[in-house]
Amino acid sequence: MFRKLLSSIGVGGATVDTRLSHDTLVPGETVSGETIIEGGNGPQEFERIYLYVSTQYKHEDSLHEHTLVEHSVGGAISVDAGEKRTIPFSFPLPYETPLSLGRHDVYVRTGLDVPNAIDPSDVDPIRVAPHPLQQAVLDAAGNLGFRLRQVENEYDPRKGAPLPFVQQFEFRPEGRYGGKVEEIELVFKLSGDEALDVLVELDRRATSLGGLLESALEMNERFTRLRVTRSDAERGAIEGMLADAIDAHTG
Repeated sequence: MFRKLLSSIGVGGATVDTRLSHDTLVPGETVSGETIIEGGNGPQEFERIYLYVSTQYKHEDSLHEHTLVEHSVGGAISVDAGEKRTIPFSFPLPYETPLSLGRHDVYVRTGLDVPNAIDPSDVDPIRVAPHPLQQAVLDAAGNLGFRLRQVENEYDPRKGAPLPFVQQFEFRPEGRYGGKVEEIELVFKLSGDEALDVLVELDRRATSLGGLLESALEMNERFTRLRVTRSDAERGAIEGMLADAIDAHTG
């Protein structure tokens, strides 16, 4: 999937090519593939070959990179001139991995520790599709008339722990909630394949003098936490659960 030309940094013309079995995954699935090393003009040594999955998040006006997981493909390895070595790998994609629905991509990088040379690395994006439980909540929001407006990775260690950020899904209402709600924001936290915690942040529309005062004081935001399970998804209960959470704050 991506290729490093080590000859550009003067280490004998070896190439290292990491190939993923799949470049679309859901959180919790296995990242697998193989790293192929082809020797150059003479024998070479690599102290370590590793992969890591990273993304970016916004903090105030700047972007920061965060490594979600690092996996060693191999320890110290020697490759003779013209020799070809193939090393398989597999590791789980963290459940905290943000989805590929916003402006911040998720990348798989290959890193090399090469003696007497700058550590070369390369990067390619992967597509992270929603986990079935996440998709069920997104579908429920759409069925209730909410349209996804924006997805951002935002610095918020309090909500995102153990990550320094959360991925926020911002929806604008249409239909039955159009006159009651300004927007809702959802934050997902998977607890494995069986359960998903959802933080629902509701921004009510100001329709009265009291509502305008609440809005000015930022008191019109309400928070609700939902825990949805595979059983909830299988019996089609998530839409009703989300509607009940919204109705509880809109009257």
